[in-house]
Amino acid sequence: MNRTLLREQLAQFLNEDIGFGDASSALINSLDVTTAVVTAKADGVFAGVDVVMELAAMQRLVVEQCLDDGTDLKKGDVMFALRGKTRTLLETERVLLNLVQHMCSIATLTRRCVEALADPSIRVTDTRKTTPGLRMLEKYAVRCGGGYNHRLRLDDAVMIKDNHIAALGGITQAIETARTQNGHTTPIEVEVETIEQLREAIAASPDIIMLDNRSPEELKAWVALVPSHITTEASGGITVDTIAAYRGTGVDVISVGQLTHSVTALDCSLNLKGGVKYAVTRNDASAIR
Repeated sequence: MNRTLLREQLAQFLNEDIGFGDASSALINSLDVTTAVVTAKADGVFAGVDVVMELAAMQRLVVEQCLDDGTDLKKGDVMFALRGKTRTLLETERVLLNLVQHMCSIATLTRRCVEALADPSIRVTDTRKTTPGLRMLEKYAVRCGGGYNHRLRLDDAVMIKDNHIAALGGITQAIETARTQNGHTTPIEVEVETIEQLREAIAASPDIIMLDNRSPEELKAWVALVPSHITTEASGGITVDTIAAYRGTGVDVISVGQLTHSVTALDCSLNLKGGVKYAVTRNDASAIR
């Protein structure tokens, strides 16, 4: 996690939400201090410690408690608690919750995919189908859920897909061109969609071959043709509901765009100690101030 970049992004998010000042929180006495408790409203996996810690530091709040990233959540669990000026807690609330519940949702779905696959010989990875501006946090959340990261950016590796192959005149030409223009530390991956393309790719010997939109049966047969020094990746429409079918196929990596491009936020709530909602969640009327 790049903490400098994180602080810059959080400052932008706060500026976007607060504007020239929180007109609602300004109604509260500026000296009022309390504790805000954030509670999970669904089962899942926690992710977002760095967001909590950095926002607290920026907003001069004290972190009274916080779960570790990757911790299993049950509905009703306290995820973290912050203490500070009530005005500040409330003006920070939406940015904080939006980010944390989004990261938790990605970590949760990743964990579900890893558990559904149940094959430790295969790595489950994300893709670049991320939300602009949130890639660092989304990719981090995947790791919190037990997955791995694919390319972080376009400059991490050469990834030759169908349009590159068409533009460069074929798989062999594309791989040869990639080798002449990149150093030895830049891996080369090529996507194949037919058995003929697979054979051509094997002959050209890239670092990684992506087997696109193959059924589990096809994938198993194709992987058997690939020499062990070439990493194999399965991609294309694989979801948490279908990934179990790819168990035992022998592929090295399965990339799942669903991990980041279509998750539903894991619901959570922030309640001030002494508020009615805080008391209700604990069935304790004495907690109302």
